[in-house]
Amino acid sequence: MDSLLGGWENFYVIVGTTAGGLTGLTFVVIALIRDASKVTPTGLGAFITPTIVHFGGVLALAAFLSMPHQNPLSLSIGFGVAGVAGLIYCGFIAVGIRRQAVAYTPVLEDWLFNCIVPALVYALLLTAAVTIAVWPAATLFAVASAALVTLFVGIHNAWDIAVFMATRTPPAAPPK
Repeated sequence: MDSLLGGWENFYVIVGTTAGGLTGLTFVVIALIRDASKVTPTGLGAFITPTIVHFGGVLALAAFLSMPHQNPLSLSIGFGVAGVAGLIYCGFIAVGIRRQAVAYTPVLEDWLFNCIVPALVYALLLTAAVTIAVWPAATLFAVASAALVTLFVGIHNAWDIAVFMATRTPPAAPPK
């Protein structure tokens, strides 16, 4: 198994570095938005925090797969834990998005990129926990694809957040 994972070193260095960098960049974008009143606590929990969590998940996956001496059992446990935790978190995201209906009506794109696609990725990781012992090469390609999909979903979501916050008209100030 070590030789099988050995070919993935550069891939996970690139993916992990990208996820870490994008996490930091997302923090910078949020901090630089001039009108902090544009961020509501429910919006933060529904859209911004999950984006950071997904970037962190890609970074954690890259670090996990870069650890030496992995074997089918350790990979299975890692993929299983990540899959279950991710699916549970997607449930929290769905609740948060549903709560947005008061101030913002979520559209299909919000559901797809914030909840549905990440849930499919985490379900794939859960499946990988079962298949790694039987089809290690195919499973590792599936996990790499899951990491890339999550990375691109995070990029999409970070861009969506930045555009929304930059173009949203602030609420009118109450008269004095």
